Amino acid sequence: MRDLSVSKVTEAVKEMCIEANHFLSADMQEAMRNAVDAEESPLGKQILTQLKENSKIAGEDMIPICQDTGMAVVFVEVGQEVHFVDGALEAAIHEGVRQGYQEGYLRKSVVKDPVYRENTKDNTPAVIHYSITQGDNVKITVAPKGFGSENMSRVFMLKPADGIEGVKNAVVTAVKEAGPNACPPLVVGVGIGGTFEKCALMAKEALTRPVNRHSDIAYICELEKEILERVNRSGIGPGGLGGTVTALAVNINTYPTHIAGLPVAVNMCCHVNRHAVRIL
Repeated sequence: MRDLSVSKVTEAVKEMCIEANHFLSADMQEAMRNAVDAEESPLGKQILTQLKENSKIAGEDMIPICQDTGMAVVFVEVGQEVHFVDGALEAAIHEGVRQGYQEGYLRKSVVKDPVYRENTKDNTPAVIHYSITQGDNVKITVAPKGFGSENMSRVFMLKPADGIEGVKNAVVTAVKEAGPNACPPLVVGVGIGGTFEKCALMAKEALTRPVNRHSDIAYICELEKEILERVNRSGIGPGGLGGTVTALAVNINTYPTHIAGLPVAVNMCCHVNRHAVRIL
C-alpha cells in the first residue's frame, strides 16, 4: 500500500487547469498543422492559420486560448493500492481547481444553482469521474469544457434495428445541427452502448484520447475514419464559414448494452479540445 498526500493532488490539478487553458496538447498542435495543409478553401485556410497563431500567442504570453475557460471536468483513475492521506481526495480536487482558476486568472464560469445562477466565483465545483484500477499510481486528466460546444452535444436512444448506419447518421446529424456554434474545426467524442448516462460519459472521455490515435477495435477504427470523412464533406468548415476541415478527429468509445437498446452520445468539442494528464 502506498500513501499519497492529497496535497500533491491539489497541486497537480491546479497546474493542469492552468496548463490546459494556455497550451494546446501536442496531439492538437499536430492536428492543427495538418488541418492547415489539408484545408482546400482559402478562407478556411486563413481561419485555421489565425487559430494557430492565436494558440501560439496564448502560450507565449500566458493568455487563455479561449475566453471561455470552461467547467473543470476531472477524470481520476485510482490504483487500488493507493491510500490517500492528509485530507479528503474530493476536497483536494476542488481546491486544485479553485487555486488554478484564481492563480491563473481564468474566467470563473460556474454557477452554484442551475436555476438561480449565482456565480461561485472560483469555478468550483468540478465535475469528477472516478475509476479504480490496478497498481499504486493515480492518473488524473483535467479537461476544462467550454459550453459553446457542450451545448451542441446530443444523446440518441436508437433502436437496435437502426444498426451501424443509424449510428453514423446520428453523429453526422449532431454535427450538422451544431453548425458553427461548436467552434469548428471540432473534435467529436462518441459513446456507443451502455445506458443513457454511460454513453454520455464515454463520449466525454473519448475527447481525452489523442486525436492521432484510433480505436484498437478494427471496425470502430474504420467507423471513426468514415464518420470523419462524412463530417468533413458537410462543408461547415473552420469557423462555420465553409471548407473541407469541419472536424479534426472522431473518437469513439464503446461498451456492452441491453438487447433492447442502442444508446449513442455525441459530445462536441471545439478546436482547442483542452486536456492535461498527470500520473502521481
